[in-house]
Amino acid sequence: MSDNLPAKVSKSLFTKEEVAMWDFLPPEILPNILLRLPTKSIVKFTSVCKTWRSLIRNPDFISAHLKLSNHNQPLLLFRFCSDWLKDALSSMKRDTHEKEVYKLYCDNQGFNEHTRFDFPFHTRGDGALFVVVGTCNGLVCVMGDGFWGRIILWNPCVRMFVELPKPNVTYQSYGECYTSAGLGFDSKTNDYKVVRVVTVLDARRNDWGVSPPMVEVYSLATGEWSMVITALPGAVRPRDPLPFVNGALHWVALKRTNYNKYRNFITVLNLGDMVFSEIALPILSDDKDNGDEVHIRPFISAYGNSLALFQEGFRTLCVNVWLMKRYADASSWTKIVIFPYIGLRDQDINDIIGVDHAEGYIRAKGFRKSGEVVVQLDFDQRLISQDLETQECKDLRISAYNYTFVGCYVKSLVLLDKPNRAATY
Repeated sequence: MSDNLPAKVSKSLFTKEEVAMWDFLPPEILPNILLRLPTKSIVKFTSVCKTWRSLIRNPDFISAHLKLSNHNQPLLLFRFCSDWLKDALSSMKRDTHEKEVYKLYCDNQGFNEHTRFDFPFHTRGDGALFVVVGTCNGLVCVMGDGFWGRIILWNPCVRMFVELPKPNVTYQSYGECYTSAGLGFDSKTNDYKVVRVVTVLDARRNDWGVSPPMVEVYSLATGEWSMVITALPGAVRPRDPLPFVNGALHWVALKRTNYNKYRNFITVLNLGDMVFSEIALPILSDDKDNGDEVHIRPFISAYGNSLALFQEGFRTLCVNVWLMKRYADASSWTKIVIFPYIGLRDQDINDIIGVDHAEGYIRAKGFRKSGEVVVQLDFDQRLISQDLETQECKDLRISAYNYTFVGCYVKSLVLLDKPNRAATY
């Protein structure tokens, strides 16, 4: 349904006398009509009258709207931030007219741009570069790339955000540390939670794997941070994404073996009971690694209701994609090798291999609703999607940057029910 309602309907919605006529309708009629309107229109209609504002800001209405949105056209969120803009922000230059942009694309055959959002937070505070922690039910969680790193929960559809209070574990209190963060939803308490996994650097040994990581959780319902007491068994890869799947956050960790070597595995934190568990990974090392995986840096992504792992090689033209066919079943890991250059053979592969400044020629970014993997080709920053079974490639006609984020997105009204905590811009 279009945001532009017919003139007759629009007039009736905003005329006080005619709004009062809704009182004579059965009480379930009005919410059923409002639920089916575009999100932008629903937000506008909070200004019609107190009754409508109260209805739209009701948590039950927001939950019902979210359920309907999950059945609408799937969307992919892309975050674009150029290297030039990053350098300008790092040097505190305010004379740049370039902006960090977020765009929604319809995740269908046409892959058309649906809408876009300007990033509103570079004008608030130190202007440091933000990284996208994750998305969940219309919320986008971003974290500043600093020592304590401002963390913001942002719903661009309703133009509202919550800046989280200063966490417990900071550079000032513990010294140099590495942080990973994730966003998820606790369905038991209807609460959104941000998890920080912090590893403190051992300055004497310059080792970030000595002390066990500390975990703290922010609750949107309470507005406070709390520490998770249970100790983690392994060191956490710094700044890695923490995908949210099946009510839990996941991240790759390292565990020392008997031979003082490292093995990768997945740590799982259930947001309902805050209990940790582990999922074993396939063996990622080969003979030249001698069984040590400390230098192998895989990262994981949500893959439907399960997980996928990407193992990107250095100066290679392929990516190893491991799919977990059955969630939490380590025996179901299945390896697929993709070559995103299939169908793009007009490019000079020899020139691609000769690029000296590239750290890796292919970077997997995430998955489309269809299961196709979105891949960034570093030599021309092009984004493509590739079918894992047929290896067929599709040019998405999008140019990316080193700081491009790709993730599933659903429009929602989350934060509208927290006018006393969330700010509007």
